Amino acid sequence: MAGPPTFATPPGFLGIERREAGAAYVVAGVPMDIGTTNRAGTRDGPAAIRRASRMLVDGVHPTHWTDPRALDITDIGEFAIALGDIPGSLALIERQAAACRHLVVLGGEHGITLPLLRALSKRIGGPVGLLHCDAHVDTWADNFGQAYAHGSPFYHAIREGLVDPRRMIQVGIRSPVDRATWDWTIGQGVTIVTGHEAQELGPAALAERVRAVLGTGPAYLSFDIDCLDPAFAPGTGTPEIGGLASWQAQGLIRRLRGVDFRGMDVVEVSPAYDHGEITALAAATLAWEYLALRALNRQDS
Repeated sequence: MAGPPTFATPPGFLGIERREAGAAYVVAGVPMDIGTTNRAGTRDGPAAIRRASRMLVDGVHPTHWTDPRALDITDIGEFAIALGDIPGSLALIERQAAACRHLVVLGGEHGITLPLLRALSKRIGGPVGLLHCDAHVDTWADNFGQAYAHGSPFYHAIREGLVDPRRMIQVGIRSPVDRATWDWTIGQGVTIVTGHEAQELGPAALAERVRAVLGTGPAYLSFDIDCLDPAFAPGTGTPEIGGLASWQAQGLIRRLRGVDFRGMDVVEVSPAYDHGEITALAAATLAWEYLALRALNRQDS
């Protein structure tokens, strides 16, 4: 046989190998790790998520009976970044995101969401609603002395008018946080559902609360894998106990049929701390769930 062996070819998400950026749905990796997590290593996250997605290519979604691979979808590989240059990297990410119609991004650390929201806000001509699943509020004004980092993307997104904080809901929050940051976040109109509250509500009631906040306008989903408990996602930079179980996160996303999502990311997978690919598989499955939901919404339209 001519050419390289298949194991030498970088895998596409869900086995998707096309590279045309003009598809309706574009999967892209952003291997950015600016070293401000407690445990570094997210630059290898996109590759790990793609590898783990091989577990999801046989058959269709067991609830929606949709196949994300039937969408007009491509995996364009990795976005370019400017290594060591945070503002330069953010500008590069925004420029590349602007060329894509509907992005599903595999991170990388959470700072990458800011330029993705900048590109999306320009594309639709205004702010979006936001479902933010995380252990941390990520609305600190700075992060270890840096203005732009993984703990501050939504502070800047709110200040820049990229998201409508009255249509922003944070799910799974449970890390230590200073009262000033908490009060500022609530004061902007953001709805916070703590990790314990989310589990007490259950996926069905939680989904209804998310719907009530997001409304009918355009929305974005940003899923930090540390929203899950470390028992289900040990491979992440800043783990916090008391998080959601994998099935609870699945149950939430599966119930968001009809929400007008315009893009999503799943971030903060650090393979060096993973065990048996369980964190990477969780991230891959959440992206697959999102795409299955998009396929269902296409059927409904």
